[in-house]
Amino acid sequence: MAAFCTHHHHLPNADLRRLFHRLTIASSLSILCFSLVYLLAGCCQSGLVENSDSKPNAFGFLTPGWPYERNVTGVGASVGDGAFAAQGGMESNSSGKEWTATRRLPQALIIGVKKGGTRALLEFLRLHPDIRALGSEPHFFDRHYARGLDWYRSMMPKALNGQIVMEKTPRYFVTIETPARVHAMSQEVKLIVVVRDPVTRAISDYTQIISKTPDIPSFESLAFKNRTTGLIDAQWSPLWIGLYAQHMERWLAWFPRSQVHLVSGERLISDPAGEVGKVQDFLGLQRIVTDKHFYFNKTKGFPCLKKPEGSSKPHCLGKTKGRTHASIDPEVMQKLRDFYKPHNQHFYLMAGQDFGWQ
Repeated sequence: MAAFCTHHHHLPNADLRRLFHRLTIASSLSILCFSLVYLLAGCCQSGLVENSDSKPNAFGFLTPGWPYERNVTGVGASVGDGAFAAQGGMESNSSGKEWTATRRLPQALIIGVKKGGTRALLEFLRLHPDIRALGSEPHFFDRHYARGLDWYRSMMPKALNGQIVMEKTPRYFVTIETPARVHAMSQEVKLIVVVRDPVTRAISDYTQIISKTPDIPSFESLAFKNRTTGLIDAQWSPLWIGLYAQHMERWLAWFPRSQVHLVSGERLISDPAGEVGKVQDFLGLQRIVTDKHFYFNKTKGFPCLKKPEGSSKPHCLGKTKGRTHASIDPEVMQKLRDFYKPHNQHFYLMAGQDFGWQ
């Protein structure tokens, strides 16, 4: 009877131990399977760039499909410049996703023209989340070509897959060696030229020159080889740059017209959203930068970007932009317009559009 009682007492405990042992094994297997699935899913997704919810960009505007970084664009600036750089080029969001950014050679160049509105265009385009633009002018193809493409690449901001890297150096458009050098880098690069009435462009150019060297001769004396006969000095840089057809021919010897987009400097002031919209189309980007981003500053005489969130001040170009032009003899102005007229007509034919310069 005692034996029966003992056996009756221990049998349930043995069953419980066996049940507990089986549950432990089952739980361990479940955890192991879950961990394997999680790791495999992480490996597949770690290299992918996925769109997050709308995030504010560098100027505080909400733009769809943008992870987190600011559009930082100084010389050699890296994406994010802070935590991003500290993580060796990797950035994680709250869900554990990661994105990689690298320095690449530019896929688009603003190649000209000086005093045409290139800085304004660059600043406007930098609002776009899919554009990574170098803020300074690297002058690689005209001044620093001997440093090589690796040096040039090191100057570029880091960019994610799908983003367009670009820089602007207006001197490229008029430098003789540049088209062949750009072609050697990339046959598919997209080229943007901002053009402006060559007479007002020349006066703006001269206005910038006298701000740095106020003791130079007058515009009128520099514009002519012989003032008495009215012979224009077309080799004087402010006038030479405005011979757009001559410079354009060199570029079209290396690139098809379809890879060159012309921006009207005048319309960039009167309708910035329209001109920037056409550039976004040319680059194959969604039109994210629109008229809601701009307002016209009557004091400066050109459009500015509406104030970003968290700031009481709007974003306008620097004090060197919108200077009052030097006063030029109207007779000289007319002679210059007559001089440029055939050059402009030739350029209109090449461009496929009339820019309306009088």
